[in-house]
Amino acid sequence: MLDFLKSKSASLVPLSAGGHLGWLRGVIGAFLGIGLSGGVTLLALGTSDGALPWLVAPLGASAVLVFSVPASPLAQPWSVIGGDLISAAIGLGVGQFLGDPLSSGAVAVALAIALMSLSRCLHPPGGACALLCALGATGPAHWGWATLVPIGANVLTLVGVGWFYNNLTGHPWPHRAVAPPHPAPGLEDYTREDVEGVLLDWNEVLDIDVDDLDALFQALTRRVARRVAEERSVKDGKRVRGNAA
Repeated sequence: MLDFLKSKSASLVPLSAGGHLGWLRGVIGAFLGIGLSGGVTLLALGTSDGALPWLVAPLGASAVLVFSVPASPLAQPWSVIGGDLISAAIGLGVGQFLGDPLSSGAVAVALAIALMSLSRCLHPPGGACALLCALGATGPAHWGWATLVPIGANVLTLVGVGWFYNNLTGHPWPHRAVAPPHPAPGLEDYTREDVEGVLLDWNEVLDIDVDDLDALFQALTRRVARRVAEERSVKDGKRVRGNAA
């Protein structure tokens, strides 16, 4: 059982973008993003006495998405800004209204998922923001609406750093899908709507843009066709030389 889980988890680990050191780009970006977000927020608050959080934990998860998988639909600027801030507001409001940490946390996360989905800004760290703010509003600190000031400073600074750093390092952000070429041979009747139809049949949410999926499929088909043609050419060449001998 353990061997199965190890082999399965290894197959699910995503490859680093840009080769074996692709992870280093994300490391540097996250370091800059979190460091500057905390610094800017401290300056905005003018104090670090603990009355308000100057750096919130969900920002770490947002940094992973923004700097390590900037092409993900979950990591786009509106997803980060809307997902984190809408969820934080929900958490504060629900916590102040219900007053109980357990029920407030559950309701806040559920409502955050609903509103993020309807607002097209689904962002996993948003769920953490909702839970954090619900617990903060019902805890000893009794977080109020002023808590949105440091959280907003955190989020907006991270997005600003993400925009500058990702574009500087060759990863356009907001992400622009690769324009697919003309359909590969044998796929003349294939359309983007076919990809959308398959996704509807699967009834699953995939963490990849439809246009990226379209371009990937076409590029893969062309690559396979080119490899098969090259292998066939090599075999034909060997056959000709064998007949000549």
